[in-house]
Amino acid sequence: MIGSVSGWLALAARFRQQSEPYGDTKAAGPWFYSVYMRFWSHYGSIVRMIASDDALYLSVLLPFRAGHPPLRIPWNEIQFSRTKYFWRRYVVLTLGLQEQIPLRISERMARNLGIPERFPPTSYPIE
Repeated sequence: MIGSVSGWLALAARFRQQSEPYGDTKAAGPWFYSVYMRFWSHYGSIVRMIASDDALYLSVLLPFRAGHPPLRIPWNEIQFSRTKYFWRRYVVLTLGLQEQIPLRISERMARNLGIPERFPPTSYPIE
């Protein structure tokens, strides 16, 4: 059910992973990272993210994978912004130009994946 509420299944309709990451890759998670999606659906320490030359890859640990097939989202289908929620700062990746599913991750996780470098500062709002 959470796969539907969070928007994961909506993304899987177009972005189900069909190939492995290639080129320069950086990985983060799942341990010690939280991921928040639509309606602040929380994925705590179960999502692995890989940023590669071609796309952002997302997968959920095997025991929790029901309703969460691995995803491959090309960079041209991702919008970047930053936000604050209470005292924490997040990077928001809006996934899918049609689906518009927010993915909120910590700034530390985004830096470890090299995500901010992929988007010039003039291309995103800073709140």
